[in-house]
Amino acid sequence: MKNTFGNNLTVTLFGESHGTAIGAVMDGVPSGVRIDMDIISRMVNQRKAAGTISTGRKEDDIPEFVSGVKNGVTEGTPITFFIQNKNVHSSDYNALENVARPSHADYAGHMKYRGNEDASGGGHFSGRLTAPLVVCGAICMCMLKEKHISIGTHISRMMDIVDRPFDEDNLLHDIEICNEKTFSTLDDEKGQAMIALINDARNKQDSVGGILDTAIVGMDAGVGEPAFDSVESMLSHALFSIPACKGVMFGSGFDFASMYGSKANDAFEMKDGKVTTVTNHNGGINGGITNGMPIRFQTVFKPTPSISQKQKTVNFKTNENVEIEIHGRHDPAIIHRARVVVDAMCAITLVDLLITRYGTMYFGEER
Repeated sequence: MKNTFGNNLTVTLFGESHGTAIGAVMDGVPSGVRIDMDIISRMVNQRKAAGTISTGRKEDDIPEFVSGVKNGVTEGTPITFFIQNKNVHSSDYNALENVARPSHADYAGHMKYRGNEDASGGGHFSGRLTAPLVVCGAICMCMLKEKHISIGTHISRMMDIVDRPFDEDNLLHDIEICNEKTFSTLDDEKGQAMIALINDARNKQDSVGGILDTAIVGMDAGVGEPAFDSVESMLSHALFSIPACKGVMFGSGFDFASMYGSKANDAFEMKDGKVTTVTNHNGGINGGITNGMPIRFQTVFKPTPSISQKQKTVNFKTNENVEIEIHGRHDPAIIHRARVVVDAMCAITLVDLLITRYGTMYFGEER
């Protein structure tokens, strides 16, 4: 299993859901970057379980840095940190040994690792592993903040409940609204309706998914590569590493199928002395390279697969058909927690792309 992502900035993920600790190693972070603990705390808290719409598992998720950071400033050497697992109930999974939970990685992981995997709570496949990814993303957010690059995500749709879209003329304002909220919708009434839907699914021993909408403002034109490391492919690579992410759509995406080229094309114009486009159907990317417009994309997350309803499956040890009822602590929806993970993976990817384009001296400062 490949556990490292990135080219010139790399993130290596380690740990299991019910192990002693989880964490990451970040290599390639330039020296002289000031770590803003407020940004780390905000993003970590936005990923945490909250109330009845999330799992009952509560963790502090406080990163313990063991290398790479001194007096709040990066040293330029690998950054290593641990996050302790303190609220572990491994016994919840005793009855599920060798049973493939529907839509989980139990069987696929068993076949890959030949039965040597830690299956408790999903092991290394668990959404628990997104906690260190958020910390890595928060460190990268500190770097992007230096360059006035902002990222924001809101829940655009859940079942038939649709949030108001981003105001394309006031994206920075809407990004600020998103980043201030734990449950990120732009319309508070829609947010309350979504919360009610999640609670209803929970009461029915079911779960729901949704669509996230992301805006990135401040990226200069000319970043990215034309083929295999295009901005779309790098972001998609990162986003599909988030558990339950099942689709990514840039700009108008699949809506291009119903457009003529005369509508789909983004006409160029000069505005305030800057090259810009009249529309942004391509989501700020042409030929795999940023064009200076806001980067726009959507991600879809499937319903949480752990539900308490009776389901059909197999015992892959005895090769028998069995029925399963999953109990324990599970999220009736992960969409509201996943949105900060999307922001984090975006931040990691953008910093990697920027270092590739401009070098490590682009970030940080001398002391």
